[in-house]
Amino acid sequence: MIRLLICEDQALVRTGYVTIFGAQQDIEVIGEAADGYAAVEAAERLQPDVVVMDIRMPLLDGIEATRRLAGPGSLSPAKILIVTTFNVAEYVYEALRAGASGFLLKDAPPAELVNGVRTIARGEALLAPVVTRTLIGQYAERIHPARTPARSGHDPLEALTRREYEVLKLIASGLSNAEIARELVISPETVKTYVSRLLAKLDLRDRVQAVVLAYRTGLMDTSD
Repeated sequence: MIRLLICEDQALVRTGYVTIFGAQQDIEVIGEAADGYAAVEAAERLQPDVVVMDIRMPLLDGIEATRRLAGPGSLSPAKILIVTTFNVAEYVYEALRAGASGFLLKDAPPAELVNGVRTIARGEALLAPVVTRTLIGQYAERIHPARTPARSGHDPLEALTRREYEVLKLIASGLSNAEIARELVISPETVKTYVSRLLAKLDLRDRVQAVVLAYRTGLMDTSD
C-alpha cells in the first residue's frame, strides 16, 4: 500500500485528487495540506511514501516546501511528485534541484497521475512527456554552464566504469530501464544494478539528479 500525502491549495482540485487516488487499491491517502507550511508539517509527521505537491501555494511555495523535505541536508528525503499547471522551464529545473523526484502537469489524464505516484513510490524518477531533455538541458546550461575536467579540475564521472557511463547517458536521454536493457542487450535486472551503482558512486539520490548532473558535466549535448 502506497501512503500518499496531497498538498494542493485549491479545494476542488484537492478533492479530485483524493477521489482519483482513493479509488486505487494500492494507494491510501493519509493526509491533505492546503499551504506549504502545512505540507512540510504533515509530511514530517505522517512520513508518507509519496507527496503530491503543487508549486504555487500560499505561505510557502511548493519548491521551498520540497527543498525542506527532500533537499540537501534532509535526513530522510521525501519522495515528491510535483503536479502543476505551469509548464515553465524555470519551475521544472528548480523543482528538480530542490529534490523533487518527478514532475507532471495537472492536465495529465488520471491514469498518468496514478502511474506517476506508483513510479515515484518505486524509487524511480518521472518527467512529463512535455518536459523534454532539451528543455531541462537548456535551462541547466543557463544556470550551471557545462563543465569539463579541464575547466573544473575534476570530472565526477571518472569514477564510473564504461558500462555505467553508457547507462548514465541513456538515462539522461530519457530511456527507461526496459529501454536501456534492449539498447544494451542486457536484462532489466542488470540495468537496475548498474543504475544503483552509478547513483551510489556519484552520491545521487535518483535518476532525476543523474539527468541534471549529465547536463551539468557536459555529458549531454544541449544543442541536439
